[in-house]
Amino acid sequence: MVTMETDLHTPRVVHPTERIVTGRVLRLLEGYPREVRVGQPVLVAVLTAAGVVGLLMLLVRSLLTNVGGGARRSFKELKKGPEFLVTPVRLRDRAERLVEVELHGHLPQSALHPGDHVQVTLRPQPDADLPPKIERIVNLTTGQLLTPRTATVWSHLGPALLLQATLGALLLCGIAAWSMLR
Repeated sequence: MVTMETDLHTPRVVHPTERIVTGRVLRLLEGYPREVRVGQPVLVAVLTAAGVVGLLMLLVRSLLTNVGGGARRSFKELKKGPEFLVTPVRLRDRAERLVEVELHGHLPQSALHPGDHVQVTLRPQPDADLPPKIERIVNLTTGQLLTPRTATVWSHLGPALLLQATLGALLLCGIAAWSMLR
């Protein structure tokens, strides 16, 4: 009977608990999309305030000319948040541990390569099962300071809708203040 002893030791990947980790980039894994959640109370408040101004604008448009408005996104489209790219990154830290972190958003293609010596600033994610996400990368090999950018709820709603909601909220506050003074 032949016995084979194998020393196939696969290193265990850990999620770091430190805020700052210094190490070498081993691998950038395949990225995948993740959706930002949009809270329904926030969306309802923004749409209600924007609706007040929207009704006023509709009234003014109908009185002045017969100009049509722009295309509006539905509640369902707005509730479905924006997607952003998540790229798992494997590092070998100073203690020779295999560390996995997540890069949310995009970086320039030439910004990070396997073998680069980096210092990453991390933030824990709401789901404790997920690795921490990278807030900032200092690529010590190239001397670059990198900050990944992702879509937010506010960028998803857009400046036009947010401006309209702000004007609506101000109008509602003005009407409430005027009615209290009477």
